[in-house]
Amino acid sequence: MKLPGPDHPITITANPKRVRISAGGLVIADSSHALTLKESIYPAVQYIPREDANMALLQRSERVTHCPFKGDANYFSINAGGKTLENAIWTYETPFPAMAEIAGRLAFYPDKVTIDEVA
Repeated sequence: MKLPGPDHPITITANPKRVRISAGGLVIADSSHALTLKESIYPAVQYIPREDANMALLQRSERVTHCPFKGDANYFSINAGGKTLENAIWTYETPFPAMAEIAGRLAFYPDKVTIDEVA
């Protein structure tokens, strides 16, 4: 486990905008409670509460990855519009303590879904 710091900063802030995730013409998630995680040089990521997602469209996959700062990530595929988007979502169900705010929330790959922020 590594802790965020000056060499690898990570910040988590409440997003004041509404975040809508869609794929195949279907809304997958719609939230006014997204958290924005900014990590080092990477693009910002929106983490959505599960209760704001249509979990009936998601299927857990076998994929698991590890981040030395956040912990083990599990993945979901999306079944929308007659297509399956493999491993389009990741989640840290039990992240390291420094990242506890994102526990159980869903993050979406922007190259697989459409992510809109609405004022």
